[in-house]
Amino acid sequence: MVLRPHTTRNVAAFTRWYADPEVARLTRYQDAPMRADDVRRFFEARVTGSGSLALAIHLRESDRLIGTCAFSQLDGDNGSALFHITIGERECWGRGYGTEATALMLEHAFGTLGLHRVGLAVFAFNERAIRSYRKVGFVLEGRSREAIWRGGAFSDEIHMSILAHEWQAIRGRILGLEPTPSTAETGAGAGAGPPAEEAVR
Repeated sequence: MVLRPHTTRNVAAFTRWYADPEVARLTRYQDAPMRADDVRRFFEARVTGSGSLALAIHLRESDRLIGTCAFSQLDGDNGSALFHITIGERECWGRGYGTEATALMLEHAFGTLGLHRVGLAVFAFNERAIRSYRKVGFVLEGRSREAIWRGGAFSDEIHMSILAHEWQAIRGRILGLEPTPSTAETGAGAGAGPPAEEAVR
């Protein structure tokens, strides 16, 4: 997997992703897909605009664009940011791509940007995303009760975060940097992929 800055041609993928009712259900506060003109304005302001911290998620082998991830509300004084991710290609759901991209973004946040804390919000019914966030070290902070109206009922919004020292304690295992017993004997590196810093460019 490779994360890189978005280009203007990616707006077509965004338009298709956010017109999908299921993507909208899992990611939007409004209970409806985004219109094409709204997607275009969002893309220009928040994805490719000056100072944007959004990155495109590409599969390394095929270079296929499958999603987007970003930091927002970057607070340099307090060393914090909010994390966002969408895997827009539905056939790529449940295959670990979101977890891998999140891990790369955390390495970037704590290793390159020098942040102290990364937080996020996720709808309680998005159980797959919550499992993914837990895998890379996010912990539950609290919840906004019955904050989202979906499917004829209110649902909670979950708040999670991870701190720099928590990430440092698990990053080797998550990124595949720790040698396994077999590779330790041979001296070979454990991970088959490139170093994490090369995956974010």
